[in-house]
Amino acid sequence: MSRIRARNTGPERMARAELRKAGHTGYRLHYAKSPGRPDVAFVGRRLALFVHGCFWHGCPYCKPRTPRSHTAFWQQKIATNKARDARKTAALRQAGWRVFTVWECRLRRSPARAMAGMIAALER
Repeated sequence: MSRIRARNTGPERMARAELRKAGHTGYRLHYAKSPGRPDVAFVGRRLALFVHGCFWHGCPYCKPRTPRSHTAFWQQKIATNKARDARKTAALRQAGWRVFTVWECRLRRSPARAMAGMIAALER
């Protein structure tokens, strides 16, 4: 687990590539001054993007399997991650931010479609 990165993961880079392809630059990465420290933040527009890995955040779409060993530990870990994600999203919304969540499986399947909501919000 020590080799698993928290920043600049493959799905994060894919999401940022889609933003650049659509012509949207000027975002901040892991912006610490906002509640929850989103993966990508458009500070002036108060838009936040979280890019979630399916296994670590318990994807509701592909429903990844729980490992067979230490099952109780992994169920607790993923439940804790989901609770933290909900707290971060609520804190950002409370502060007046619009929050988007993109899942790794959706990005891999169709990056443009996965990022469509965020890009549409940026073009308003």
